[in-house]
Amino acid sequence: MIDFTADIKSKHSVANIILEENISNYIDELYRKHSIKVKNYNLPDGETRVGYIVDDTITIATLSYGTIFSIGCNVHYPGLYRGVLSTGMSFGQIKKLTKRQRIFNGSVIIDDDFGFSYVLPAPYDEIAYSIEDIPLDLILNEIYISDFSSWQ
Repeated sequence: MIDFTADIKSKHSVANIILEENISNYIDELYRKHSIKVKNYNLPDGETRVGYIVDDTITIATLSYGTIFSIGCNVHYPGLYRGVLSTGMSFGQIKKLTKRQRIFNGSVIIDDDFGFSYVLPAPYDEIAYSIEDIPLDLILNEIYISDFSSWQ
């Protein structure tokens, strides 16, 4: 059952929607209980990805055959990661609650957990090359879970 208050679990789930499952496992409940926007993305290599935006709160990204490979959430999602981290926190707050922060591909990886990331907002997603480039008062409004291990 989809639950917008469920914990954010690294490389596993957001809102009780589980990575690597097929979107078909959730589609009936999504359309019955939520507002859904669907966007198709054609990649340069000819592959297609599908994004399901649910209640303007979470984004479920799937491969063309439905396998969920990424789930994101924004400030409307109240669930927590590790019981203390959430969207809408300042980078300074996040630094105080974590041991290590690293930038990869416009995202901040926390404590070398490559299943969870904060998305840096523009222009920091393009110009921040080290943690020192991120202002402590910068609010991070988006979290994504996926398998980011290829970034290591």
